[in-house]
Amino acid sequence: MVAFLPSRPGRLADVPAFTRAVGGAESNTACALAAAGHRVRWISRVGADGFGDHLVAAVAAYGVDVSGVRRDPHRPTGVYFRTAADRAGAAHEVVYHRAGSAASAMSPRNVPYEEAAAGRVLHLTGITPALSPGCRDLVAALTARRPGRPLVSFDLNHRPSLWPDPATARRVLLELARGADLVFAGEDEAADALDLHGPDAVREALPEPAVLVVKAGAAGATAFAREAVTGHDVRVRVPAPRVEVVSYAGAGDAFAAGYLDAALRGLPLAARLAHGHRAAAAVLAVPGDLAPPPGPAAPAPAPPVAGTGRREAVPGPPPASATGPVAGPATAPATAPGGRVGGGGADCGRLRPGPRRPQTGPDDDEEVRTR
Repeated sequence: MVAFLPSRPGRLADVPAFTRAVGGAESNTACALAAAGHRVRWISRVGADGFGDHLVAAVAAYGVDVSGVRRDPHRPTGVYFRTAADRAGAAHEVVYHRAGSAASAMSPRNVPYEEAAAGRVLHLTGITPALSPGCRDLVAALTARRPGRPLVSFDLNHRPSLWPDPATARRVLLELARGADLVFAGEDEAADALDLHGPDAVREALPEPAVLVVKAGAAGATAFAREAVTGHDVRVRVPAPRVEVVSYAGAGDAFAAGYLDAALRGLPLAARLAHGHRAAAAVLAVPGDLAPPPGPAAPAPAPPVAGTGRREAVPGPPPASATGPVAGPATAPATAPGGRVGGGGADCGRLRPGPRRPQTGPDDDEEVRTR
C-alpha cells in the first residue's frame, strides 16, 4: 500500500501534512534483499492508478524484478495513514483504506504456482492470508508440501485487525506455518495469536519447519534447527544490539531479509541471527520501513543457552532435503544464476531523516503495521 507518514508527532486529527511513502511486509523484505545484492522478484497486484504507478516504480528502484506485479483495472491500490509516536515504544494511530484493494484480489487463479516457485526461496507472511479468502487459498497452495518446491520462508506477522476472529487467525496461521521450511515469529505475536508462550512452547507447537526463529525484541532471538542425521534440534540464541530507536516499522521485515541474506551466503545459524539483528537495527534507527543494508554477513559465535535439555551448538549450513534446503540455500549470493528470491504481497518504504531516541527496541514490526 501507499503509506502517508506524518510531518510531526501528534493525533491524526492534528497532523497538518503527510509525506507519501510505501509500506508492506513482503516487499520490504524483497527491497532489502535486492539492496544486499540478491536477485529478487516481487509478486503482487496493484490498481491501475497513480498510486500503483508509484509503488511499482519505488520497488523497482531498489533493483527488484516487478514483472510479476499485475495491474487490476477494477480495484484500487490500498492506502493508509499513520501517526508518529511521541516516544519510543508508544502505539501509532493508523487509518487505512484497503477494503476491496487490488492486493486483496490475489488468488491461485491469478498467481500461477510456477511463477511464485521459480526462485530458490519463496518468502511469504501471515498478512496476505488475512486479506481475503482468495489470498488465504493462495498462501495455502504455496505452503503445501510438494516435491521440488523452493525453500518456503514464512513470517507470522500477525495483524489482529485483519482477521475476522482470533480462532480463525490461530487455526490458519498454525496451518500455514506448519507447511513452511523456515518460520519467523515474534514471541509477543505467538502469545497473542497462538496462545504460545516462550520459544520452547512455539517449537513444540511447530515441529514441522526445519528451522524456527523466535524473536524477543531487545532480548534477542532463538533459533531451532533440526539436524538431518539425528532429527534432534540444535538451539541457538543470539542477543540483539542496543539501538537508538526512531521507528519500529519494518524492522521485522529487515530481520527476515538479514537472516535470508546470510543463509543464501551459506553462513551458520548464529551468523544468520546476528545478521538479522544488524539489518533490523539499521531500520530501527530511521523513520521509514527501509534502511541501507548492513555490511556483508559474517560468522559470529552464539552464547550458550542453558536449561532447555537440547544440545547447544552453532551448526554449519544444513544439508538439502526433499523439499529444498533446510534453513536457506547454502549457495553463493543470489546474483548467481538460479539464485532468485521470490515474495508475494504489498509494498516497500523510503528513508526520511528524523530524530533519534535512546531505546533498546524490538526487532519486530509493531502491531499497527498492517497492509
